[in-house]
Amino acid sequence: MRLWIKRIVSTAFFLGLAAAVTYAFLPKPVPVDLARVEIGHLEVSVEEDGKTRVRDRYVISSPLSGRLRRIKLRPGDRVAPGQILAAVDPADPQLLDPRTVAQSEARVKALRAALDKAGAELKSAEAAYDLAETEYGRTRQLVSKNAASPAELESKTAQKRTREEEVRKARFAEEMSRFELEQAQAALMRTRPRKGDFDEQEQFEIHSPSLSSSGRVFHVLRVREENECVVTPGTPLIELGDLSDLEVEIEVLSSDAVRIPSGAKVVLEQWGGEQPLVAQVRLVEPYGYTKVSALGVEEQRVHVIADFPEREKVPATLGDGFRVEARIIVWEKSGVLKVPTSALFRNGQGWAVFRVAERRAHRTPVTIGKKSALDAEVFEGLSEGDTVIVHPSDKVADGVEITPR
Repeated sequence: MRLWIKRIVSTAFFLGLAAAVTYAFLPKPVPVDLARVEIGHLEVSVEEDGKTRVRDRYVISSPLSGRLRRIKLRPGDRVAPGQILAAVDPADPQLLDPRTVAQSEARVKALRAALDKAGAELKSAEAAYDLAETEYGRTRQLVSKNAASPAELESKTAQKRTREEEVRKARFAEEMSRFELEQAQAALMRTRPRKGDFDEQEQFEIHSPSLSSSGRVFHVLRVREENECVVTPGTPLIELGDLSDLEVEIEVLSSDAVRIPSGAKVVLEQWGGEQPLVAQVRLVEPYGYTKVSALGVEEQRVHVIADFPEREKVPATLGDGFRVEARIIVWEKSGVLKVPTSALFRNGQGWAVFRVAERRAHRTPVTIGKKSALDAEVFEGLSEGDTVIVHPSDKVADGVEITPR
């Protein structure tokens, strides 16, 4: 009897040991992270840093030689039309030679030619705006009759807004050219040698431009020469600009720039406020430049210029040269079947995911469309409500049992 008990105990021990060894070598479920395939809104965007800048910056320079008096203006000061910005004591006329007079006369001729050019550019911009406005009205009528798509109307709206901004810029350039010509003509009168005795020198006052037609309000952006010093014609003194008329300059890779259409929506974040700002692409500059990244890699970069459609909503605290994080939306669509991009992996020349069914991973080839940083559009291979594995490790294979983390 005792012998049989020993045999039973020994047999049970070896059977338990064999079962433990077998269980230890059995494949265990792989812990994974899961996500669901759903229908929603998908955006494809280009994200880069940018900075604000005053659209039209004007540099006040000295139109003649002499001693500059101390400038009392400071950055941020508002400048009224016709206000005295700086004063220059002209150089002694007896020291002026015919060469100096000839240079002043040539400057007047050059500025007169620049004014004629600005006037021609203004007429061209006004003609382009009239055409854009006509096309916008025609497209709007076609949309109301279902003869044109809303996308065409949006394109014509963006084109009209761009042409309107070009007219404003051309008008500003013409008025500035006229102001520079007036300054140069006044300076020419002071540079001509005078006859007779010269007992007292009169200071030459430099006034701010009076832009009555554009309604601009100028602020001092920068004072180039604050202290008294001797200046020559063309010496920069003060930079002026309209702080309510800002645009955004965004540096993007040239490979991304070719995908950005004119009129694309731009979302500006991390500018200091709680709510993001909305801008619109006005121009993708047609030339690139080489820039070395922080990692020492040479990159071809392109400037993308974006405008604020509603300037009155731009915060007054946002100034010139402020940093922003820009998200340029190059494509967006609602009702898209999308899957997380972290679930995708290469499958030959195409893409695949691990779809979960009955607690097992199944390799499933998929056909995808547009991709963003987080999601991808799915055409074939998945349905709404399917569960997929995100960030699959090398332990995940077709048919492997899985367990959610």
